[in-house]
Amino acid sequence: MANERENPPADVEEDVLAWIESFATVWESQQGKRMDGRVLGLLLISSEPYLAATDIARILNASAGAVSMATRALVSVGFITRHTVPGDRRHYFRAEDDVWGTFLLGEREYLRRLIGVFGNGLALDAGAAPGPRTRLRNADRYMRWLQEYHRKMAEDWREYRDQLQKEEEG
Repeated sequence: MANERENPPADVEEDVLAWIESFATVWESQQGKRMDGRVLGLLLISSEPYLAATDIARILNASAGAVSMATRALVSVGFITRHTVPGDRRHYFRAEDDVWGTFLLGEREYLRRLIGVFGNGLALDAGAAPGPRTRLRNADRYMRWLQEYHRKMAEDWREYRDQLQKEEEG
């Protein structure tokens, strides 16, 4: 077919498939969806610059719908990015080179939204009662503290990552 990539990815070795499943099991143990973990695991270990959703489904022996839901979820939190290829209508994906650093930055939006929710709770009559007010204030304070600490963590992570890279190269 004219729109397909010239070199679709080769079949994945059994040991790599086992690693993908191991990654997905750990992902799932932390309340992630197993299919999200399988897709991310594949994209982390793939040497291809990007994979089409159809290739992901074939390699993982998964349905197109399951891959679509997983890629949508992973894109929304910044673990993977979607790519287009001129003349090809298929969807392509790749893992970010610094998935975890990208995730750390993405958590900021989540924290901002939680701070808003806790503020709304404190504004309610129910939020003025002593027990709820204490719990909501502590939640709000924790999220604000964590939000500020995230900035420092992101800076520290980049310094640490870059220093290790320099050491490996030199």
